[in-house]
Amino acid sequence: MDLLLEYREQLLAGLVTTVQLALASLVLSVTMGLLGAWAKLSASRAANAVAGAYTTVVRGVPDLVLIMLVFFGGQVTVNGLGAATGLWNYVEISQFAAGALTIGIIFGAYFTETFRGAILAIPRGQIEAGISTGMSRPLLFRRIIWPQMVRYALPGFGNNWLVQLKTTALVSVIGLQDLVYNAFAAGRSTGALFTFMAAAFVIYLALTAVSDLGLRALERRYSRGVARA
Repeated sequence: MDLLLEYREQLLAGLVTTVQLALASLVLSVTMGLLGAWAKLSASRAANAVAGAYTTVVRGVPDLVLIMLVFFGGQVTVNGLGAATGLWNYVEISQFAAGALTIGIIFGAYFTETFRGAILAIPRGQIEAGISTGMSRPLLFRRIIWPQMVRYALPGFGNNWLVQLKTTALVSVIGLQDLVYNAFAAGRSTGALFTFMAAAFVIYLALTAVSDLGLRALERRYSRGVARA
């Protein structure tokens, strides 16, 4: 316990980085998921093909491989294009940016299927009724599609979010000083690796518990009408 108190600032800094990374990647993954679901449900064959290729490729490659490809290969590609075109000088991709971008893209593929399934679960008659009353597309989405899509998507969304939160630990391999990286560094320097890994274990459990409470609150909010019925 004395060692944990001595390195508490290092662990706290890693925790803050982990939460920031998880939230940043969540924003990107939800955006990618909504766009992907729209593309898969659209009448455009090109959009369907692009969305299908995106989800197939991303879900078929290990997360760690994608993170390392984006961090190392992406930096080489961007700077190669800059040197060839002369449009920009050397660009350094930070570990945080590479991690947030990669995790966001990875889980965007999973959210695509989650949101697509939720939209398909909405009774078609309700959408047709909204159209027949003269609702515009934005109003139809806001009043009919969005509330029900959220309710149907929440179980899958919660599962994806909890897995995404744990996946942030992979960025430690590219040098980002997140919770796992800092805990491992402190444990290795003090010879008490088990103690600091156990601390990281407890902290991740606490983050999961807080997330679970938030997800349950969202489920209660979007299920009010259903519960009354």
